Amino acid sequence: MSEGPLQIVVRSDGDEQEIAAAMRVMIAAFPPEYGEAWSMPQLSGMMRLPGSLLAVGRLDDKPVGFALLRSIAGESELLLLAVHPDHRGHNHGRRLLDRCMTEAESSGAQTMFLEVRAGNPAIHLYSKAGFRQYNQRRDYYVGSNGSRHDALSFKIILGHD
Repeated sequence: MSEGPLQIVVRSDGDEQEIAAAMRVMIAAFPPEYGEAWSMPQLSGMMRLPGSLLAVGRLDDKPVGFALLRSIAGESELLLLAVHPDHRGHNHGRRLLDRCMTEAESSGAQTMFLEVRAGNPAIHLYSKAGFRQYNQRRDYYVGSNGSRHDALSFKIILGHD
């Protein structure tokens, strides 16, 4: 299948269409057994807070990935990043991450943080981008079957290679 280039739309206004697009990707991308996915009210609520940005990646107008970022007081946190399983392995996650890092720097953030489930393949993406683990939260995620999974905390100093 031939696809055009990934187009990333960044919104800070809580646009319902973009939130719905992110939810479609999230439902497909986050397996329920890990308890990582957010609900529509959680995502909509976050978008009402100052400093929140939603980046939606589209191929031929179809949402294939998204990232949620919040920047405040000189820091940014990548709250969510997901790529639809059918579109993984094409560098879309890295493009979304890079865009979020650029947006964070533009907001004046000096440091960017994120948390990810231990064992999540995205750890490789974050490490390759320069994020370093600094903490581990035991049993942070509670899956649909009651299973518990650790969260790993990462950070990067922005503007430094």
